[in-house]
Amino acid sequence: MVSQEQRRRQLAREKFLRQQQRRTEARRKARMRNSVIASVLGVLLVGSVVSYTAGVFKNDGKKANAGAEVSPSAAPTSKAPDPCAKPAPGKVKSLSWKKEPAMTIDTSAEYTMKLATTCGDIGVAMKTAAAPHTVNSFNFLAAQGFFDHTKCHRLTTNGIYVLQCGDPKGTGMGGPGYTLPDENLKDKSLKGNVYPAGTVAMANTGQKHTGGSQFFLVYQDSQLPPSYTPFGTIDAAGMKVLKKIAAAGESTGQGDGAPNATVVINKATVTKS
Repeated sequence: MVSQEQRRRQLAREKFLRQQQRRTEARRKARMRNSVIASVLGVLLVGSVVSYTAGVFKNDGKKANAGAEVSPSAAPTSKAPDPCAKPAPGKVKSLSWKKEPAMTIDTSAEYTMKLATTCGDIGVAMKTAAAPHTVNSFNFLAAQGFFDHTKCHRLTTNGIYVLQCGDPKGTGMGGPGYTLPDENLKDKSLKGNVYPAGTVAMANTGQKHTGGSQFFLVYQDSQLPPSYTPFGTIDAAGMKVLKKIAAAGESTGQGDGAPNATVVINKATVTKS
């Protein structure tokens, strides 16, 4: 028989074993719970990191877009010094005519135009015989002082490379009140729809026979349809002036805007050679 003392010891041992089992089970459950918690926390943490990263990218995108809306291209932090002098004293005349001036030039003679600008003189040998209406109009307008003190309002530096002038309003909307017929559109200098550097041609509205007083000076070969009357060629000194103006860039940073240089025609003259 088992004595009372032995029985007591057996019961104590069984109790101890049960306690050990409960403790072991509790530790196992605790480890499982902690493991689950850690896994959940890990998922949450990863999710949070992904969400944060996505948020950062999203915000960066928004910032980039906002920047693009304000300044589509990386504009320089400081503008280059103006390479041109101050304009001569005087104001633009408000002049307008209802019809093209009568022909007064000698179409068999040679004419040259001088644009005395704030950036330097630009000389133009005019194509009188090929573009008589255009040359006659410039001879008339220059004599009236129409171009004096006017700004060259547009510079393009991407795709086409021109300085546009001849608008008394300085907005691209001004003119003499009359229009001119298109001329010399098959000039031998226009090859492959390219207006070569040194060309002076009439601006227009995109429609036929809508030239007025606005013209453009090409400082680098430019791909354009042969729709703009070429009526002159720029001299070497004038090309240097144009390159200087172009090097200063334009206001938008997009390749088409007002020149950063202060380009004003102080005086325009047309003379018979």
